[in-house]
Amino acid sequence: MYFVGVLQLVVIMIKRLLNSKINSITSAAIVVATASIASRFLGIFRDRILAGEFGAGDTLDIYYAAFRIPDLVFNLLVLGALSAGFIPIFACLCEKKSVFKIFKKDKKEECRDEAWYVANSVLNLLGISLIVISIVLIIFAHPLMKLITPGFDAEKLSATVAMTRIMFLSPLFLGLSSVLGGILQSFKRFFIYSLAPIMYNIGIIIGALYFVPIWGLYGLAYGVILGAFFHLLIQIPTVMSLGYRWQAVFDYKHKQVKEIIKMMVPRTMSLAISQINLVVTTIIASTLAVGSLTIFNLANNLQSFPVGIFGISFAIAAFPTLSGYVGNKKLLIKNFSKVLRQIIFFILPATVLILTLRAQIIRVVLGSGAFDWQDTILTIDTLTYFCLGLFAQATIPLLVRMFYVHKNTKIPFIVGLISAGVNIVLSYYFAGIYGVAGLALAFSISAIINFAALWLWLKAQLGDLDEVRILISTLKISLASIGAGVAVQWMKFAIWPYVDMTTFMGVFVQGLTAGLFGILIFILLAYILRSEELDHFIRSIKTKNKKEEVEIESAGEARGI
Repeated sequence: MYFVGVLQLVVIMIKRLLNSKINSITSAAIVVATASIASRFLGIFRDRILAGEFGAGDTLDIYYAAFRIPDLVFNLLVLGALSAGFIPIFACLCEKKSVFKIFKKDKKEECRDEAWYVANSVLNLLGISLIVISIVLIIFAHPLMKLITPGFDAEKLSATVAMTRIMFLSPLFLGLSSVLGGILQSFKRFFIYSLAPIMYNIGIIIGALYFVPIWGLYGLAYGVILGAFFHLLIQIPTVMSLGYRWQAVFDYKHKQVKEIIKMMVPRTMSLAISQINLVVTTIIASTLAVGSLTIFNLANNLQSFPVGIFGISFAIAAFPTLSGYVGNKKLLIKNFSKVLRQIIFFILPATVLILTLRAQIIRVVLGSGAFDWQDTILTIDTLTYFCLGLFAQATIPLLVRMFYVHKNTKIPFIVGLISAGVNIVLSYYFAGIYGVAGLALAFSISAIINFAALWLWLKAQLGDLDEVRILISTLKISLASIGAGVAVQWMKFAIWPYVDMTTFMGVFVQGLTAGLFGILIFILLAYILRSEELDHFIRSIKTKNKKEEVEIESAGEARGI
């Protein structure tokens, strides 16, 4: 009886956790970031398996090239709709709890919940679109891949085409899953939403460990499909518990659906620009030394770690709340400034730690099996150049969402177009000088230009962005980060004589010890400098869901009522 009672209590606690609503931006960001850390650690484990098994060579070049077109389809159709229009409109409909009447052919009328009706229309229309487009692209996969991998020989191209065709099932699962994720974000159910990427990586790892021995190289593609299916499956129960029921509706003429499509078009064009950047990178990397495409992707995955945890997590968590402040400029700017400063508080020391420990990180994460020292050196150089633009990459998602709050998707498109042009030109130039590392340098420079242009345009629209406060905080964080970097360098040399740097454990112990020491010094210096962001972060952990936090002021206050 005691065991049954404990089991029932555990089940109740899990249900509450899965369905808990998180109102605070910082608390929501912590939940998303924590899950993101777990997901990205799995991603690192995935990359270690792939690098150790195949090395930076033809096999992984094929794998990463095969991702390009399916990933392009997903980013254009899915992210364009959800990040720009679906969440603000769906969240607004849920808040209003509006219903509308549908007149049937027999002249009877039916009242339906408008939010769920719009969600079903978007999900169904998106699903049909993905199926049709995927079928067309499967048919034309060979000429497409030949176009974006001009440096591949016939055998390598044939394998890439076959993998691409298999992977085209993943955009459908991810597309449907992303609509459900948009619903969860709108209801502020960030915990389950954050588990989806973890499941995706688990699927890919299963593919690498268990499918590759069965199907060879193509087992990696089947692992991607399994991960995409898991990404969808994990979110279904919670969405159903919120009241969602699937309906066969395809109402593209509905006012709110048309509004989402209208907002989606320029956002899709913006994403098309970033995808063009990746396509150009693939084209150039395919003409460089064998393994260049793999090196670029592995370094990109490493630098994306802090961007995803700090930049994207805070932007995702802030978006629903900031959307509610659109009628109150003072509160909007106040919370934008707070979230931006919190991102800077994390991303600057993370950048310093990556720069000072990049050799240790790469050897620990990737340095096994077929991934040799030459591969390590190339990845170190590429990661170094990526780090130059980390602050811009981490803050751009929040800046872009500030435009989306005002239903303005055109400006991010224009800015993205300019930065993409810069990236393409610089990629061709720097690749000839620095090889694959030059692609990362061009990427960072274009990201900085993107950030600067978005900031100036946002200031022109809204006026004061609380720059003085942001600048003071950035200076304090920068000083603390530099101090942490010096501490890391000192600790690396201090511990050197006591560990065997020719072994995995020796490199791991040196990097971990120096990194933890650097973090402690950063926290100490931030405390001495009276960093407001450190204090806010600590209070956010202690007061996780309390109403007194600034970010969760009522919707009535946000509208000035």
